[in-house]
Amino acid sequence: MASLDQSKTIIGSEEWCSFPDMMIPALKARIDSGAKTSSIHAFNIQPFRRHGLSWVSFEVHPIQNNRRIVIRCEKPVADRRSVKSSSGLSETRYVVSATLKLGEEEWEIELTLANRDSMGYRMLLGREAMGKRLIIDPSQRFCLGRISPKRVLAFYEKAEPKKSGLKIALVASNIDLYSNQRILEAGEERGHEMEFLDIKQCYMKLDAKEPEVHYRGGKSLDDLDAVITRIKPNMTFYGCALTRQFESMRVYTVNSSDSIAQSRDKLFSLQLMLKSGIDIPTTGFANSPMDTKDLIEMVGGAPLIVKLLEGTQGRGVVLAETRKAAESVINAFKALRANLLVQEFIKEAGGKDLRCFVIDGKVVASIQRTAAPGEFRANIHQGGSASVVKITPEERRLATTASKVLGLTFAGVDIIRSQNGPLLLEVNSSPGLEGIENATGKDIAGMMIASIEKKLGWKRELATAIAEEVS
Repeated sequence: MASLDQSKTIIGSEEWCSFPDMMIPALKARIDSGAKTSSIHAFNIQPFRRHGLSWVSFEVHPIQNNRRIVIRCEKPVADRRSVKSSSGLSETRYVVSATLKLGEEEWEIELTLANRDSMGYRMLLGREAMGKRLIIDPSQRFCLGRISPKRVLAFYEKAEPKKSGLKIALVASNIDLYSNQRILEAGEERGHEMEFLDIKQCYMKLDAKEPEVHYRGGKSLDDLDAVITRIKPNMTFYGCALTRQFESMRVYTVNSSDSIAQSRDKLFSLQLMLKSGIDIPTTGFANSPMDTKDLIEMVGGAPLIVKLLEGTQGRGVVLAETRKAAESVINAFKALRANLLVQEFIKEAGGKDLRCFVIDGKVVASIQRTAAPGEFRANIHQGGSASVVKITPEERRLATTASKVLGLTFAGVDIIRSQNGPLLLEVNSSPGLEGIENATGKDIAGMMIASIEKKLGWKRELATAIAEEVS
């Protein structure tokens, strides 16, 4: 039996470490000899140039399940490397060098920057960083000492965000919705002043020189840095008018009035998609009930989908399984003077579709939605389920192109898989966060706030000395 090398430090399957040069005094790391590279949780990753060299700024939530404490760091870029994540998806990550302190020893290691929100640890220590210094005893934990939760928080007391950030308003209708609460929470956690504005309580003054928006009681909204618009369908007209007013006041708005209006007009948005080369299910549209039979033939006959133009979250979507049923549904809607689309039914999709969340032209998360038993369409608002899915490069391109065509900064892009490739269903300008955050474990709301910070050029101050070092 080989003798134990006394010159090496024995560590367990998880240990507390620190990064003195990044002002991170305590970080719980997962020790994984099966991983070649080491990784640290990083978000809001932004490359920049300094003295002609490539640098990267990034932010770290050092404590698991605590988004309030944030450390901002800047490092020279050591490399850019393709790394395969635990989900099997390869991505290109920035690599930086940092001083790791583990127990009494310090040495330089390479770290890849990756969003580890959905992981159990903010840090993964791979075998390259261990070198010939360490021996792992997987049956042990914290061989180099434990740190109590109270002490960990004490290390980061000076890292609590100060209310010196941006003033951001969320314009919506219901403050109690999960998505709205998460956006407000994410902004507060990152040190911004967040304000919820009920769209019905806002009114405006149209003036060429001094346009204004007032809130209930006469409060003038003249000091906002940014406005996040989350407008429900029946408030689209007034919501777009209000958004245009903020734009005339030179307040940064996400999403813009034009992009919201285009996304809400389902017929127009689909025509724009086709013009841009994006495939959709074969779709028909008519004004007269006299054209019903030919309309059905256009999309390949029954079964088919009948969809109200004003519907959302699966409402106003009907599966007509026979020609007679299709004629009845279409004529009934037409009798009510409702605008509708008739669309081919993609049987091979099996009641599943994809939701891709796009921020700034990049898919930041994606899920597969599965219909509830007895339903034909996947919808988590009607008993469906959601799970993490690996999307193809073609599906990723479709999602980013669709959001770009409509000019949306934040978008939920719905895609269905067919035997002829991915097809676009629709693009949502006010996508919900609950299903996709819960399924993926990602801080989508925080990414939305980070997007605004980047657009407005706001940066959190770099960390300075934080309490004492871990002994």
